[in-house]
Amino acid sequence: MTSPTFSLVNEYRTTDGVSLFHIDLYRINSIGELFDIGYEDYFFGDSYVFVEWAEKAEALIPGSFLKVHLEETGPASRLVKISH
Repeated sequence: MTSPTFSLVNEYRTTDGVSLFHIDLYRINSIGELFDIGYEDYFFGDSYVFVEWAEKAEALIPGSFLKVHLEETGPASRLVKISH
C-alpha cells in the first residue's frame, strides 16, 4: 500500500470485496476541503477508513476509531501504539 498523497484518497478491495479507503490529509489546509472531497461518504459509510494526518480532521472524525501511532526506534524498527 502506498500513500495517496497526490490523489488524497485511494480505494482498495479486500479478497472478500470489501472496500478499504486510505486517506492522506497532508495537503489539506482547511476543514472545508474535507467537505469538498466528500468526507462524509468515507467516514460514515460501511467501509474501513485509514487516515494519515488525522489531526487535521479531528473535529469531524466519528467517535468510534482507533488511533495508531508509529514511532521510529531505529533504522529498521518501529514502535506501534494503539489507543481509542
